[in-house]
Amino acid sequence: MRRPKVSIVGAGMVGHTTAHWLAAEEVADLVLVDIIEKMPMGKALDLTQAAPIRGVDVRITGSNGYEETADSDVVVIIAGVARKPGMTREQLLDTNAGIVRGVVEQVSRHSPQATLLVVTNPLDAMTYLTYKVAGFPRQRVIGESGALDSTRFRAFIAMEAGVSAGHSLVGFCLGSPTSSSRQSAAHSSLTAPPASRCSAVQPSSKFVHRPSRSGGQ
Repeated sequence: MRRPKVSIVGAGMVGHTTAHWLAAEEVADLVLVDIIEKMPMGKALDLTQAAPIRGVDVRITGSNGYEETADSDVVVIIAGVARKPGMTREQLLDTNAGIVRGVVEQVSRHSPQATLLVVTNPLDAMTYLTYKVAGFPRQRVIGESGALDSTRFRAFIAMEAGVSAGHSLVGFCLGSPTSSSRQSAAHSSLTAPPASRCSAVQPSSKFVHRPSRSGGQ
């Protein structure tokens, strides 16, 4: 039986962490791609050598090219320049647009049936660019900003309530992950032990806008 295959383009901190979680859950065989010579191979080797500790059954490959990504089921696009202190996500637009365009041209050629998950900032713009360049059906091009900002918001709710972020928390963010993002305080709640804290959460102004600013701290 053919095993699922996920390729991750951009093997920096986010890419490596993505591979770590996917490997730990045995989601698929993995390919890490980066332009830095030998770096993705080293990270793939580190993860492979750690696999016996967890007993996971996955193959992890590193590459400086795209041949190894051929016939991927999912391609996670993380490649791009990271924000420097004080920069907004929008200021990355011109540089990262060129990088993402090149990546999408490669992965769409090598994996024409893949689903593309975009992580590169500015997220919504890069997701739309990926959709246009790949020419894939829209259901196969996904941006993760709402999911990421929502989990950040839930973590901040936990911090405000003084509980672990693993508690049963409800909270979500709407809109692009920019200063225009909106957090739904009215629909946020904590429904987990201890019983004395099972009540609606009224997030304070000191963190209600933090999800849209996170990632640059």
